[in-house]
Amino acid sequence: MSDQETVRCVLMRGGTSKGLYFHESDLPASGPRRDRLLKRLMGTPDVLQIDGLGGSRPITSKVAIIAPSTRDDADVDYTFAQVSIGDDEIGYNGNCGNISSGVGPFAIDEGIVPAVDGITVVRIHNTNTGKKLVAHVPVEDGKSKVDGDFALPGVPGTGAEIVMDWSGTVGAKTGKLLPTGNPVDDIELSDGTRVAVTICDAGNPAVWANAEDFGLTGSELSAEINENTALIDRVRELRGRAAVLAGLCADWRAVDRQSPGIPLAGLVAAPADYETLNGADIAARDMDLRIRLLFMNRLHESIAGTASICLAAASRVPDSVPGKISANRADGLLLAGHPSGITPVRVEGSPDHFGLLGFSRTARRLMDATAYYPRSTF
Repeated sequence: MSDQETVRCVLMRGGTSKGLYFHESDLPASGPRRDRLLKRLMGTPDVLQIDGLGGSRPITSKVAIIAPSTRDDADVDYTFAQVSIGDDEIGYNGNCGNISSGVGPFAIDEGIVPAVDGITVVRIHNTNTGKKLVAHVPVEDGKSKVDGDFALPGVPGTGAEIVMDWSGTVGAKTGKLLPTGNPVDDIELSDGTRVAVTICDAGNPAVWANAEDFGLTGSELSAEINENTALIDRVRELRGRAAVLAGLCADWRAVDRQSPGIPLAGLVAAPADYETLNGADIAARDMDLRIRLLFMNRLHESIAGTASICLAAASRVPDSVPGKISANRADGLLLAGHPSGITPVRVEGSPDHFGLLGFSRTARRLMDATAYYPRSTF
């Protein structure tokens, strides 16, 4: 077309997120030109992303950039980008656990990694954090398998189970599981209240606090949180002050600009019966705790994959905020109740050495696409 250019991409669902997956060789080099292209493809900035491929929610405005790895201990290099929606911004300062679950299938189906029928192991170097994660991808007839009996809360139906091991991502951004060295820190907010938090870094950095300290029960859904501007402002301040303590930004007031997305902010509560976004009844006996995660200043409809990793790790730290709520199960699982259901996270070992820190996800290629963008973008 005379006034448009094209770029190849794959639209994939990875876990409970959806995004555009690219070969790095199909994009401009890292920098402003690449950023401008990705934002234009998504339709950012616009709260509806109506003139692009984004879905107007943080979980549908994501990008994965993949290439053969430059490291001997990895098969692919993977860069994650979170494209803002209403703001003209794009962030690379963390990883996404859900989008990560699509990297292995993409690499296999695109011929970057040789397919091995049964299970193909894909070693993934995440360039955002410099850490390595490992995907165990079901394969059949040389392609990643889609059909299976694994059910993922927040995704309709079932699919082939992809097991992701994140034990190599402890200290992803700060170099330490506990960036401050403390299982609990007291943070004083501008309104004079003091909040006990656990700042933990595995998968992605996150700050965990008790839901009751923010006037919540832990069973709230989207409308009750997203429309509560006072609550959102308090959690933003909590996130900002935790980011300063973790060395992720210099001024808590500028956290959305200096450290967008991380640390994640989670409000935890003891098990209780509640109703999901889809109207399903969840029983207290089926979970170890409840979690309401705020991501990009909105309630996450389920739980981010990296947040589940961080939560599981933090739950094994003695005297931590999540640790005081959840008990160490003999089966090596943490069962986290979130707005879409219950997610099991595998956690084996201790904070000194996690032998396994991971979760299972499903992924599906939705479209192999030629994306168009106006030539005037540049």
